[in-house]
Order: sequence, then C-alpha cells, then structure tokens
Amino acid sequence: MTIIDAKPIKAARDLTRPRWRRWLKPALLAAGVFLVLLTPVWAPPLLARMDFFHVRHVEVTGARYLDPAEVLSRMRVDTMVSVWDATDGMRERIATHALVRGVRIERKLPGTLVVHIDEHVPVALVPTANGFLAYDERGVALPIDPTMSDVDVPISSAPDSGTLRLLGAVRTGAPDLYRRLSEVRRDEPGELVFVLDSLPVRALTDVTLQRLTDLALVERDLARRRLRATELDLRYRDQVIARLQ
Repeated sequence: MTIIDAKPIKAARDLTRPRWRRWLKPALLAAGVFLVLLTPVWAPPLLARMDFFHVRHVEVTGARYLDPAEVLSRMRVDTMVSVWDATDGMRERIATHALVRGVRIERKLPGTLVVHIDEHVPVALVPTANGFLAYDERGVALPIDPTMSDVDVPISSAPDSGTLRLLGAVRTGAPDLYRRLSEVRRDEPGELVFVLDSLPVRALTDVTLQRLTDLALVERDLARRRLRATELDLRYRDQVIARLQ
C-alpha cells in the first residue's frame, strides 16, 4: 500500500495558483466590511424611495403644555416624506416655539417619527389686568392659558427675575418644598414672604435655596415638640425664628 501525503501536494498547488487569486478572498472580505461601514451613507437614500418607509405616524413625548398638533404642523410632514429623510429642518422649526427648550427626533421603523420635547415650564403665575400669566425661571412669559391647562405653580405678586430664578431652583432642587408653595410676594423693601401650606415665611430677597431648605429641620423640631408656628422668619443670619401661637 502506498501512502501519499496530501499537504505537500496542496502546497505545490498554491505555488502554481496565480497571485491575483491568492489576494481575491481577502480583497472581497475587505470590500464587504467597507460596504457595511458605509451603510449609513448609501442605505438611507435608497430606502427613502420605498413606500414601506413613508411616514405614517408621528409620536410626541414630553409635551405637557405644548399642543402636539402644533408640533405636527411645524414638522410639515406629508405622505411623501420618508423616515429616512433628514429631520434637521423639522427640528429647527419645532425649536422656534416659545415653549420648546430642546427637541430630538428619532426614527421608529418602518414608518414612525418620535419627537422628544423638552419644555420651558412655568414656575409661577403672575396676576395682570387680563388674568394670570405663566412665567418660567428665565422671567419669560410663556404662551400658556392657565384656564385651559393644569398649571399647578405658586402665585408671584410680580414677574421679578430674581424671585422667578429662585423658584426655578426650588422646583428642581427641593421639589417637596416647591409643591407646598402657594404664594410669593414682596413685603417690606428687600423682603419676600413665602406661603407654605398657609404658613408665612419671611426672608430677604437674596435668600438662597440652601437657606430655604433649613425650614424642614425647624418644622420637624416643632412637630416633635407639638408646637404650632404662626410665622417663620429667615431674615436673621444662621437663625430661623418661629413665632408660636
């Protein structure tokens, strides 16, 4: 019996194979990888022509005060728009609305665009001759009708920028305290009065968020001793004065 080793034969065949054939497989593999990497470039224009990817639905998230119909109107979407079309123009038109702080649009295949809205939110209602106006922490009046929307924010006697900025800080930094606020008004020059669940709290106009959070410690101490305050006073440095019944 004669045994022939196949390995030398295979090696001999490789030597006789044309050089270009030896490079063909790696070249095809590299081309395939390159094509996959370029998918975001060539695929959208091609897929945008397919009816399957035309926009049939628009979802709006994060809009509490902004009417989703207003968002849709600014997008200018019709039956010929594809989810693969550029959304920069839509985003820019939505962003011009006074209530929009930020906007992001993502695709949900095959035919849905999801619009994520970040709103400017009201921090106070200010009384005017024509009713209440909603203001945000920037001191900007927002196009919100309090009679048509649930605007659960404190009332401020005036659109004072410092007070509105403080209310914005309280809203984000001390939400439990903010929910208890029903009114903020100027009293004596340089002084503010906050109303917490009908309890007046006096403070200077430069009062900080940290100073306001001191109220929780005082209220817990009063509750522990079963005492009831008629007014709390933050006007004195490093002290909270509780006037009792």
